[in-house]
Amino acid sequence: MKFGLAFASSIGIDSASSLELCRRAEALGFDSVWCGEHVVWPSQIDSPYPYSPDGVMPGDPETPVPDPLIWLAYVAAAAPTLKLGTCVLILPQRNPLILAKELATLDRLSGGRVELGIGVGWMKEEFDALGAAWDHRGARTDEYVEAMKVLWAGPEAEFHGRFVDFPPVTCSPRPINGTIPIVTGGDSPIAIRRAGRLADGYFPGSVEPEKLARLIADLGDAATAAGRSPQDITVNAMLITDYSDPLAGVEQYREMGISRVMVPAFFFAGPNGLDLLETFAKGAISRQ
Repeated sequence: MKFGLAFASSIGIDSASSLELCRRAEALGFDSVWCGEHVVWPSQIDSPYPYSPDGVMPGDPETPVPDPLIWLAYVAAAAPTLKLGTCVLILPQRNPLILAKELATLDRLSGGRVELGIGVGWMKEEFDALGAAWDHRGARTDEYVEAMKVLWAGPEAEFHGRFVDFPPVTCSPRPINGTIPIVTGGDSPIAIRRAGRLADGYFPGSVEPEKLARLIADLGDAATAAGRSPQDITVNAMLITDYSDPLAGVEQYREMGISRVMVPAFFFAGPNGLDLLETFAKGAISRQ
């Protein structure tokens, strides 16, 4: 079982804390650190947050949400074995050609450690503030992934789609392994089909074991329908369990076929946070 420190940038909010958090996570056996994304927090949000019972996003407008790629680039050299992931980057808000360049640059500098976790977004107000198109954002996401993969595949890349259209161009540098793993999120049937069709990894929003099991089964069906093996798609899942004895929850996830446990970093916020992180690692990672 692999262990990722999810939303690490939510508690590593200055230079010293960011670097020390990643160094400690690496030393304790985590394989990866992950960052979320919101560019702005609109003062009025009517869009329902899909992962809470009341539809309200946790936190408040002053909750720090650093740019994920800049934060990951900053910490990359401090912990040279950690994978660098986004959970999630809101893909349809970005220009895919610029993003392809940014990701490939980070991947080159970090020695091929980038994993791109993407989502289609849920907050219309943020899209409106950015001037990004809200309609067809799912189809736009699919096409952006395809266009970036074309750019990463080699020189003289050409793409003609509904939302992205460019003549032969070369985007250099390119990722060390020729591409960057794509991790998709979401629990809806459309999100499951997207994961089955194009993802290297899947990160469901649900944390309830019975629902997780159903989502994983549906993912297998979607991969098979797309002509792929379900084994080609790794599953990441947020670990919400009894943190006084986390190993039981980890073993339950292992039995479900989950490949990486995502541990929420905000559990380790505050002055004693790194000590709590070490206690967790001793109770879960080192006892495997």
